[in-house]
Amino acid sequence: MSQMTTLARISRLGFAGAMLLGTALAPSFAAAADKITLLSSWFAQAEHGGFYQAKATGLYDKVGLDVTIKMGGPQVNGMQLLLGGEADVIMGYDIQVLQSVAKGLPVVTIGASFQKDLQGMMTHDDVKSLAGLNGKDILIASSSHTTFWPWLKAKYGFAETQAKAYTFNLQPFFADANVAQQAYPSSEPFQAIQKGVPVNFFLFADDGYPPYGTTMVTTTKLVAEKSDVLKRFVRASMEGWKSYLTDDPAAANALIKADNPKMTDDQIAFGIKRMKELKVVDGGDAQAMGIGVMTDARWKATYDFMVAGGLLDKSVDYKKAFTTQFIDGMKIPMN
Repeated sequence: MSQMTTLARISRLGFAGAMLLGTALAPSFAAAADKITLLSSWFAQAEHGGFYQAKATGLYDKVGLDVTIKMGGPQVNGMQLLLGGEADVIMGYDIQVLQSVAKGLPVVTIGASFQKDLQGMMTHDDVKSLAGLNGKDILIASSSHTTFWPWLKAKYGFAETQAKAYTFNLQPFFADANVAQQAYPSSEPFQAIQKGVPVNFFLFADDGYPPYGTTMVTTTKLVAEKSDVLKRFVRASMEGWKSYLTDDPAAANALIKADNPKMTDDQIAFGIKRMKELKVVDGGDAQAMGIGVMTDARWKATYDFMVAGGLLDKSVDYKKAFTTQFIDGMKIPMN
């Protein structure tokens, strides 16, 4: 072997060794993504669209997150699964979190998808406001007696005897013009429209009902140990909501229908339309402070109505129910 060939081989080996050493010493830019399991509050629908959009369009991937969305439902206890480590974040509800804090459970809200809770009332078209429900039967679920019903009674003077059981069957409403029932803007009214029944819908939030909607709830342990992961998750999720309501939602809708085959294109389109009309994502404080925002004043208002309604002991520290550390300074505008 010639001296030149030997030197060339040594040179190549030296270069290869240097490359291997450099690879070992260099930071890993292809590090494994941080895993997050998000548990939804119900069957997949347009009202979960921002999270599905963030997953479908790569917004989570872009910030190094591997997000799995698990679908909730009537038999799924989200809070239990969160505390048991089966989920890292759940789509939650202010009242539920405050009641959990009262029990000493280590949970905390880290952002709000909706500035308005989506709970409301569907009435026949002769009713022009919530105040017009005095004297009418009002169908509500048993759980509503510990959420919005005390607020409605206090605000409008409704009698306890007006509350009747809602069995999630719309036939009693269709059959009786003197009946109103609890509803979500894209669910029961959509079914009524399909039946050709003229209805009105009143969002409680537009009359001052204070809770946020579809909040992101996690454990205090994860806040302490994985604050960077949660910050990236909250921001990417809010970017997802912006994209879902201002760009093409087709990718998210495909994932929604894959998880919930009973969901139709028409109902998804109706849900998106209603979210935009009601400004649930970009209304209220979000107009100036960016989507996802939460304020102490709003949490205090929810605490106050719960205490007044006998739903919460006044000794509970409502400030333990939320943190703004992940949304402070984020300020994502809708447009």
